[in-house]
Amino acid sequence: MSLASTSPKSASQPRRISILGSTGSIGCSTLDLVERNPDAFTVEVLTANRSVARLAMQAKQFGARLAVVADDSAYADLKDALSGSGIEVAAGAAAVAEAASRSTDWVMSAIVGAAGLQPTLSAIRQGTVVGLANKETLVCAGSLMTAEVRRCGAQLLPVDSEHNAIFQVLDLEQPQSVDRLILTASGGPFRTFSRAQMAAVTPAQAVAHPNWSMGAKISVDSATMMNKGLELIEAHFLFDMPEPRIDILVHPESVIHSMVSYVDGSVLAQLGQPDMRTPIAYALAWPERMATPVERLDLAAIGRLTFQAPDAELFPALRLARAALGAGGTAPITLNAANEEAVAAFLAGRLGFLEIPEIVERTLEAHPSVALNSLDEVTEADTLARRTALGLLARHA
Repeated sequence: MSLASTSPKSASQPRRISILGSTGSIGCSTLDLVERNPDAFTVEVLTANRSVARLAMQAKQFGARLAVVADDSAYADLKDALSGSGIEVAAGAAAVAEAASRSTDWVMSAIVGAAGLQPTLSAIRQGTVVGLANKETLVCAGSLMTAEVRRCGAQLLPVDSEHNAIFQVLDLEQPQSVDRLILTASGGPFRTFSRAQMAAVTPAQAVAHPNWSMGAKISVDSATMMNKGLELIEAHFLFDMPEPRIDILVHPESVIHSMVSYVDGSVLAQLGQPDMRTPIAYALAWPERMATPVERLDLAAIGRLTFQAPDAELFPALRLARAALGAGGTAPITLNAANEEAVAAFLAGRLGFLEIPEIVERTLEAHPSVALNSLDEVTEADTLARRTALGLLARHA
């Protein structure tokens, strides 16, 4: 398995941390926990895509040594915003990757999408503890990344609520005792819709997740259930579990965040409120636990928990993800790239909701899987898939 299986040495000094993607939902939740525990952490690096005002505010508030914006054109604005603060400023994708390579005790990888690949790899190569909230890292380059983790002595801690839940109840010392992994899914806002209703879904409806507070792209992925398909691929690499032994179960209440089924018939589950600060805190304080302001779970008030199998006809993204994992090689890269482009088109009002998986499937058909041997090949496959997806979208328009 590619997870941290041994505890780091206890540190008498505050843990030095970097947050890649600090202005997004995960980054802000991480900083909320840091703010509540000022003696336990010091912030070394913060990065953002283009949210200069928020990044500058965070950097000043938490005394970061370095602030990096991925958008080159935002460099002057960030430099002006941090003028006189003593905080180092940089810009560009290469600068984000370099920032991730700076020596720290713990790195949060929370950059959305394939853009997080190179920075996450840079963090892994410094041999540190990486809190992984960027699922595309393992979706696009799972075998390459896990090999680098082993080579560099790094440690991966899953931050996605589902994978973090499994990590909390998984017996790492006896992997042979595990029968199956069960990833739970809320089912998104449209699990009870007919196909005709789903065809009329608007971007505003799709980003309004019923349980979780998330960014627009991941909210749409949850609504199509592509998010769960990507998580299935991620779980395969994180836990070294064959695809047929990873189940997906719709659980609308989002109280059970995932489960592990053992060979003796036991099923262990991690429960909690749908608040990302719980899994973030588990990864941030690991191997210990830290207090959070998360509302405590009241099962009596909830009353009942319900479950159902996902509807394969309404949510073809699950079939596409399983097929891509089965094909291996470049197929998951193609899946992810095409989905990112299709979701962006949907959010821009240029594509219907049901057409998102159609674009993904047609892109997969256009690019049969080939073996993957290097990160350069990941980039090449990603570029080719995006070109094809964008071509399909242009003809659609």
